[in-house]
Amino acid sequence: MGMVMIKCPQTGRAIPTGIKTDRESFRRKPVFFARTRCPNCHIDHTWFAREAWVSEFGARALLEQA
Repeated sequence: MGMVMIKCPQTGRAIPTGIKTDRESFRRKPVFFARTRCPNCHIDHTWFAREAWVSEFGARALLEQA
């Protein structure tokens, strides 16, 4: 299991979306978009699944920081 991550367009930093999944399951999902509140710039970012990735390393730590 890992955390779906996106890149903040304001800071360029990776941020967790709060969605937990594994890479294979995420890759099989239909195309979708979502919104995530950025802990860095405090703006809601709208993103598409194709812009996101699953980080399986340190997912719990990333979620705790958010």
